[in-house]
Amino acid sequence: MRFLAFLPLLLASVASAQTYQADIVIYGGTSAGVIAGVQAAKLGKKVIIVEAGQHIGGMAVEGLGGTDIDNQKEIRNSLGVGGLAREFYRRISLKYNRNGAFDALEASQTKDTSLWRFESHVAEQVYDAWVKELKIEVLRGHRLKETHGVTMEKLKIVSIACENGAVIKGKVFIDATYEGDLLAFAGLSFAVGREGNAQYRETTNGLRLDSKHKQLDRKVDPYVRPGDPSSGLIFGVENAPSGKDGDPDEGIQGYCFRLCLTRAANRTPIEKPAGYDPARYELQRRYLAAGGKIDPPSAGIPNGKTDPGSWHILAGNLTGFNHRYPTAGYVERAEMLRTARFHIQGLYWYLANDPGVPSATRSAWKQWGLTKDEFTDNGGWPRAFYVRNGRRLVGDFVLNEEHLRRDNPTPVEDSVGLIWWPPDFHHARCIVKDGRVWMEGAVFDNSPTPNWIPCGIPYRALVPKIKECTNLLTPTCPSSSYVAYGAYRIEFTFMTAGQSCATAAALAIDSNAPVQRINLNLLGERLRAQGQVLEVPKATK
Repeated sequence: MRFLAFLPLLLASVASAQTYQADIVIYGGTSAGVIAGVQAAKLGKKVIIVEAGQHIGGMAVEGLGGTDIDNQKEIRNSLGVGGLAREFYRRISLKYNRNGAFDALEASQTKDTSLWRFESHVAEQVYDAWVKELKIEVLRGHRLKETHGVTMEKLKIVSIACENGAVIKGKVFIDATYEGDLLAFAGLSFAVGREGNAQYRETTNGLRLDSKHKQLDRKVDPYVRPGDPSSGLIFGVENAPSGKDGDPDEGIQGYCFRLCLTRAANRTPIEKPAGYDPARYELQRRYLAAGGKIDPPSAGIPNGKTDPGSWHILAGNLTGFNHRYPTAGYVERAEMLRTARFHIQGLYWYLANDPGVPSATRSAWKQWGLTKDEFTDNGGWPRAFYVRNGRRLVGDFVLNEEHLRRDNPTPVEDSVGLIWWPPDFHHARCIVKDGRVWMEGAVFDNSPTPNWIPCGIPYRALVPKIKECTNLLTPTCPSSSYVAYGAYRIEFTFMTAGQSCATAAALAIDSNAPVQRINLNLLGERLRAQGQVLEVPKATK
């Protein structure tokens, strides 16, 4: 009888310890992961997408609806969106009954930013329907074990193990996470933080102590007692790191949530969080008192919604606290998520309610709230950070600023897609400089004659050193410098690279070759046949 009582538990344990087998195993159900899965299935390969959470689609389903396509006067990067990435946006347009306008846009080669924007729940519907249509197996709630999660034999990953006991075997593996967990747990070389300019002969890497981009336009005293350094620093400000511009630094650009807010009838007010402390927002108070403005966002995605991230430097990123996130363990990451949500919830409540905030600002902010139809399993809050920098693979080739420069760029001869965005970093630190609060680290260039050009996604940046592993690719954590990743880290670039990685994985399987030794001419031919854009159209050069 005692055995019978434990039988359900035994059966559950057996079920959770199930072993799966596939040709291509994708860890990470991001946009890149889903697109890689779709492409692998189209090529007739058995594919499994392994996702730690319960939702697939990455940032597209976690709030990022204002895609960086044709949203700058000087940039028309929609010309670089091809293949399955373009199919994703067309499927989005079908959901909004605007496919006629989308197709006309493609035919006329004109710009309309609104046609590339969407709501998160709509993106999730598209991704879910797509994998169902192709009968792709998706293992949700399967998180890679932090220790002994990857089994390797003779420089090949043969299986991965999840915390719930599941084991997934495959021939080729794709790390499609934003953090780079699979490649790191496999023991591959990676980088975090900012290299110094000297390492790759760059000009905008490392410390940016002279940052002018999105710098505070008001002088704010950083000390608890104004003018008294001995009183300590107000919340969010740290001492300036030692060094000079261009020196290497462990800091990375700040993270935020891409919230979904609305002023419409489906609005839910943002409540004052338990434990709220107005001292956390002393920086914002002093900035506003000095005449600065922190205006709320405007509706920029369908149905009167907006997806604010850090459109104002004091209203989004919790700058400086996330440097450890890429390499932190799961428990620490979860705590960082809770800290960030507590901060942003308190900040938005502060801006809408604190009597020290100008009345016009309070009135404008009070109109906005969370939406009832987004992130319904998390109280209207995104379930993940907008991870603008995770781990970056370090392969035998490293993409860097030299490949993006307008003047005499280093050619990319193994392009599998296009990088069509400038190096773009938010601030990494909020520091003290010359007795005032100073934001350090931001870079962006959208000038009419920028110092950068679109360049190819080098296939060599998507594979590790051949002496470390021969059957892994990554579309989301390429072998690149911090500077180059700032240009790469756009969702349509991730999708493009995901399709290319899956095509390369299939080619590696068919030719029984290491991913570093496949026929690149044949890969290029297949990608062009799939509608991928591998070179900048001549009309724009």
